[in-house]
Formats: sequence, C-alpha cells, structure tokens
Amino acid sequence: MSKYTPVDLTFSEIIAASKRIEKRAFKTPLLRNDKLDQLVGGRVFIKPECLQQTGSFKFRGAFNRLQLIPEADRAKGVVACSSGNHAQGIAYSASLLGMPATIVMPQDAPKIKVERTRAFGADVVLYDRANEDRDAIAEELCSKTGATFVHPFNDTGVIVGQGTVGLEVWEQTRALGVTPDLLVSCTGGGGLTSGIALALETLLPECGVYTAEPEGFDDYARSLAADRILENERKAGSICDAVLTPAPGENGFSVMRRRAAGSAVVTDQQALEAVAFAISELKLVVEPGGAVALASLLSGKIDVRGKTAVIILSGGNIDPELIAKALV
Repeated sequence: MSKYTPVDLTFSEIIAASKRIEKRAFKTPLLRNDKLDQLVGGRVFIKPECLQQTGSFKFRGAFNRLQLIPEADRAKGVVACSSGNHAQGIAYSASLLGMPATIVMPQDAPKIKVERTRAFGADVVLYDRANEDRDAIAEELCSKTGATFVHPFNDTGVIVGQGTVGLEVWEQTRALGVTPDLLVSCTGGGGLTSGIALALETLLPECGVYTAEPEGFDDYARSLAADRILENERKAGSICDAVLTPAPGENGFSVMRRRAAGSAVVTDQQALEAVAFAISELKLVVEPGGAVALASLLSGKIDVRGKTAVIILSGGNIDPELIAKALV
C-alpha cells in the first residue's frame, strides 16, 4: 500500500479540506419545515447531504483524501471498502483525479449503489458481509498493485473532509443569527459525526453533538457509555446499510469521547417512517441510514422541545423498492 502520513485532527485541517474541495463539493442548504417543528416542539434546521455530489456527505471526505495522495502514487490507484456511499464518493473522486479505483462492496449492498459505483468507472469486488473480512480483501488488493487504501471513517484525511459539514452549519446558522443547542448526526463508524464535532468544538462549543444509530448496531452509543470501543455482535441485519459498521473508528472516537452529548438508537421501522416523512413533507429522497437522525427526533428519542436543533440527512441513495415499502 502507498505510504501516507495522516493529517492531524485539528480545526485548521478542516479549513484546509474546505479549500481543497470547494470547487467540486456542493454547499448544501439549511432548510426548515413547519410541520417538523410542530411535531417535535422545537426549531429544527435540516442539512440535506442527500443533495451532495454522489448523493451523500461521503464525497467531501473522499475528494479531500484523494488529493492528499502524492502525484507519484496516484497511478497505482485507490482501494476502498463500502456498502455504497463511500464507494461512490471514492469512485467519483478518483475519476476527477484520473485515478483507477477498486471498491470492495457487500453482496447485499443496494443495487443502485453498486451500479452507480461502477458507472463512475470503479471496479467492484463483492464479498459476503456476514462471513468474509472486507479489510483483508482490500489489503490483498493493495499489496498486489501498491494502491492507497482509504478507510471509510477512520482515515483522518476523510474525517476532516467530513468536518466541512460542521463548518457550513456554523456559517449558515451564523448568517441567520441562530445558535443551535444541539446537532444530531447519522452515525456508523463516526467519520461524519466526529468531523462535525471537531469543527463545532472551535465554532460552536456549546452545541451538543448527538449520535443516531439503528437498533442492534449501536456500537457508538455503547462505546461512549463504556468509554471504550465496543463492537457490534452482528455485521448485517438492518435496512440502514449506510451506518452498519463493526465498531467506531479509533480516530473519530478520540474526538467523540470528549465531545458527545448523547446518543439515540432507532428501529428500522422508525427509520422507514423518517424516510416517508422526508419524501412526503420535506420533498427529499433519503435512505434509511441517512434518516436515522430525523427518526431520532420524530420518535422522541432525542427531545428538542423548546430547543434549536440541526439534523443531518446524510445520504439519499435508496433503491426504488425500499421507497415503495416506506410509503406503504
């Protein structure tokens, strides 16, 4: 694998990442919805990263990280593991930079994510999520080609790229004259959530950062409660594929253990209901994993009555069949 010196997890690196990605990444808007506010009894600002390049926040971290690869190593390519959103972010970023990309994806990944990853020009290697080790597969691929491996949530270059979401939240709420009390982020391995928390540590230190996860895959909530990294017992079994990870990444966890204000865990049904609400009321297409933060408010798992909150809709790459199921 190509050698890589990790960037520091500092606010200055988030600023540097913002400059690297500004010509390609969208500054997604900050939205409001009266019905949502009425339902939860608070003032909610919605950050729809489902409108980002490739349909999720993952493009930010991927494009930032790939630009950190030395020019001399780019021809060797990049390898990544992902159920689909990081896959598309890496594949598209690699195409922009003229790099070959190989993505290790689970066999049960949504078809739309596999198809779009291939459409961006990446080679896709499928594996059995329940019985095979994706990291071992990726390591073997890298050893054969000298490609750079980019971890979906534990790579510090990825984390600071995702932290640009937090930078934009600060810019947008500041322009509105609003100071949020809390922010809820969809959380798998924690790359997005820890990146946002890192940004807000400097910009909005009084804003509490909450994780939102699917039931049965609440490794972050349990790890924060135990103050040590704990793994999930299962590797598969939820419709929230975008946030199913074995355990928190140690780099992001080092941020979250000092910054997390709390956690919420929602059921698959609550995630589906949030998908339906997003489509019918917000007019936004959101995947279940990208809707768990919204679900945490709609289900009352996080109480925002009388408060100002920001929620992240982290992705919108969902198969049509699942949209139909949500809307039944």
